[in-house]
Amino acid sequence: MMNYRVRRARPSDAGAIARFVVEATHGRVNPDRGKVLDRLGSKGLWLVEGEEGIVGLAGWRTENLVARIDDFLVHPPALRETAGAALLEAIEEAAQELQCEVAMIYVPPGVAPGLRAFWERQGYREGDLSRAPKPWQEAAEEALRQGRSVLFKQLREDLVMRPL
Repeated sequence: MMNYRVRRARPSDAGAIARFVVEATHGRVNPDRGKVLDRLGSKGLWLVEGEEGIVGLAGWRTENLVARIDDFLVHPPALRETAGAALLEAIEEAAQELQCEVAMIYVPPGVAPGLRAFWERQGYREGDLSRAPKPWQEAAEEALRQGRSVLFKQLREDLVMRPL
């Protein structure tokens, strides 16, 4: 079984990240190094690396105790169950260190059914958030405004009922 290393991306990774995205999307997404650097400035980016280099990445940010994962790419797709799971686990651990109550994946329209099924196997689900804490509802509404759906996973049982 291959070992994977998950770590936060650094500006020096921008070129390798751009090449990975082009390869993984078969050229449908073609960021240059500058666009990757802009992305690194606006959110946290995690990488998962195998022996051959980058095999996955995820973009995330936190606000109001909600972790939002809005970029997620593992290539080849056969590595989702190993490298992809390690990537999600690292993000969830970092989110828990920041006291996040929930992690939400902003699912783009037309996402591959296999990727959605993978997220569900990792404990993410759709659900009615109308009775959820207000920050959860606001995060879900943000995704909907972007034309995305939401899968979520509660990270903490003890919810914060008033601002810290």
